[in-house]
Amino acid sequence: MQTFAAVVDAGSFVGAADMLGRSKAAVSRHVNGLETRLGVRLLHRTTRRLSLTPEGEVFLRRCRDLLADLGDAEAEVTSRSGTVRGLLRINVPVTYGIRRLAPLWGAFRQRYPDVRLDISLVDRVVDLVEEGFDLAVRIGRLGDSSLVARRLAMTRLVVCAAPAYLAAHGVPSHPEEIGDHAVIGYSYWSAGDTWSLAGPDGKVTVQTRPNIHSNNGETCLAAALSGQGIILQPAFVVDQDIASGTLVELFPKYSAGELGVYAIYPSRRHLAPKLRALIGFLAEQLDPTPTG
Repeated sequence: MQTFAAVVDAGSFVGAADMLGRSKAAVSRHVNGLETRLGVRLLHRTTRRLSLTPEGEVFLRRCRDLLADLGDAEAEVTSRSGTVRGLLRINVPVTYGIRRLAPLWGAFRQRYPDVRLDISLVDRVVDLVEEGFDLAVRIGRLGDSSLVARRLAMTRLVVCAAPAYLAAHGVPSHPEEIGDHAVIGYSYWSAGDTWSLAGPDGKVTVQTRPNIHSNNGETCLAAALSGQGIILQPAFVVDQDIASGTLVELFPKYSAGELGVYAIYPSRRHLAPKLRALIGFLAEQLDPTPTG
């Protein structure tokens, strides 16, 4: 069941073999043996992709439930022993994962050498339970959820642009003027293309008209650096360029808000030592002040 679920998650037998630390032949043998015992085909196999059969979809849901129960049972036992070991599957946003978290994984493994890490970088919101993740790092204002959230850090939002853009189009003196400028929009903002800043004259809300949209912060940054317009991005995306002068922060007397950085995990119940250790480590390493 674990192998079958891993094949679905990875999208291939080779990917599942890498995830599980087994050979491709062993993974194929497990899935083929499962199909033979059940007397049904669970996966459609082509040279390009794998897909679930209707029977496979039903069986995968039951496998997830059973494996989750097994994980709870193991966590309950290992939490008593306090042994920090095993595999942790972690989902993190792309840019934050590269800029802030990537340098930390080696230090975590040095502290806990019996823990193996499987780190997935993707900006979409994953289903932790359905996709088999132990923990996700998420940035933003969280909605209602049955998941547990622990705040690890804060990051402020920054409005900025490249000196070349400002030289060509002028420096806006007030947030209301953003509406007259070229803007690079981030697709995942909950408010869409409406930007809000708070300053000496209260809250200012501006409807922007982006000439570029992207669901990736690095792409927004690259467009801004090439002089394409003004961006609103978290400090961890733009702080290095502001420090070096390749971006200029606009409206320093105004606040565009702050976002929390959270560790999200399915349950406090029988929290495994490996997961408890990871959450504590991240909280220790990440800066809780709203700078980046």
